[in-house]
Amino acid sequence: MSPPSQLKPDVHSLADVHSTVGTSQMSFWKRMFAFAGPAYLVSVGYMDPGNWATDLEGGARFGYQLLWVLVMSNAMAILLQTLSARLGIVGGRDLAQACREAYPRQVNLVLWGLCEIAIAACDLAEVLGAAIGLNLLFHIPLLFGVLITAADTLLLLWFQRFGIRTIEAVILALIAVMAGCFGIEVLWAKPSAGEMFTGLLPTLNRDSLYVAITMLGATVMPHNMYLHSALVQTRSFGNTEQAKRTACRYNFIDSVVALNAAMLVTIALGAGRANVLGMVMRKGDALAADRNRRGPGRRRHPDAHALAR
Repeated sequence: MSPPSQLKPDVHSLADVHSTVGTSQMSFWKRMFAFAGPAYLVSVGYMDPGNWATDLEGGARFGYQLLWVLVMSNAMAILLQTLSARLGIVGGRDLAQACREAYPRQVNLVLWGLCEIAIAACDLAEVLGAAIGLNLLFHIPLLFGVLITAADTLLLLWFQRFGIRTIEAVILALIAVMAGCFGIEVLWAKPSAGEMFTGLLPTLNRDSLYVAITMLGATVMPHNMYLHSALVQTRSFGNTEQAKRTACRYNFIDSVVALNAAMLVTIALGAGRANVLGMVMRKGDALAADRNRRGPGRRRHPDAHALAR
C-alpha cells in the first residue's frame, strides 16, 4: 500500500473564514458568545427530516417508551462532537485532513467513497423532506420544491462571503423558529410528564428494537464530525497550550448547549406525536364503550365517522 500523503503546513480548513472570529474578550459571556456558533451549525444535522421520521414513528407506535434512546444517542453525539472539535483545535486539522495524513491512499479512497454514499443518502432525505414540506404548505410541485431546496443551499454558500458569523446567525434564526413551533405544539398536546419520565428508563422488545436502531442511526451523524472539526478553526484563539485548553472548554459548553437544544426539539416531536396517539386511542376506547352500551341497533356516535376515516 502507498504511504500516507502529507498536507502542506499552510493548508487550512475553510480557508476563506479560517481564524476570522476573534475570541480575546475578557468577559466570560462575551467570550462564550464569540466561541458559540459551530455547534449550532452542527446541530442542524440532528434535527433533519430523517430524525423527524424516526421520532414520529417511535412516538406513534410506542408512545414515550423510546425517549431514552434519544437521550442516550444525544450523549454519544456530545462525546463524538467534542472529540471532533478538539481535533480541530489541538491538531489544527479537520477529520478529512487527519485521515489523509494518517492512512494510505487506498484506505482514503474507500473512506471518500463511503462519505459520498453517506452524503447522498442524507441529502435524499433532506431534499425530499423540504420538497414535501413546501408541497404541503404552499402546494408547490415536488420537482420545483427540489429545485428551490437546491437553490437555498447555494444561497447559504453565498452568505459565506459575509463571514461565518452571518451564516451562523441565519441558521440560528431558523433553529429558533423551528424550536418555537415545536414548543407550541407540545403546549397544545399537553404530554404527560409522568409518562415521559417513565420513557427515560431503558426498555426494548422485538417490535421496538428496529425503531430504536433507526432513531440511533438518525441521531449520530458521522459527517458532522468532519464539519465540526473544520468549523472550530474559524475562531482565532492562539497557539499556546493554555489558549487551546480554553478553546476546548468553551467549545465543549457550546456543544452541550446546542446538542441538548436539538435533543429537546426531537423529544418534543416524539412526545407530541405520542400524546396525540394516546388521545386518539382513548377516544376510540370511549366510542367503542359507548357503542357497546347503546347496543347493535342504535345510531352511531357522530365522532366515530371522523375517527374511522
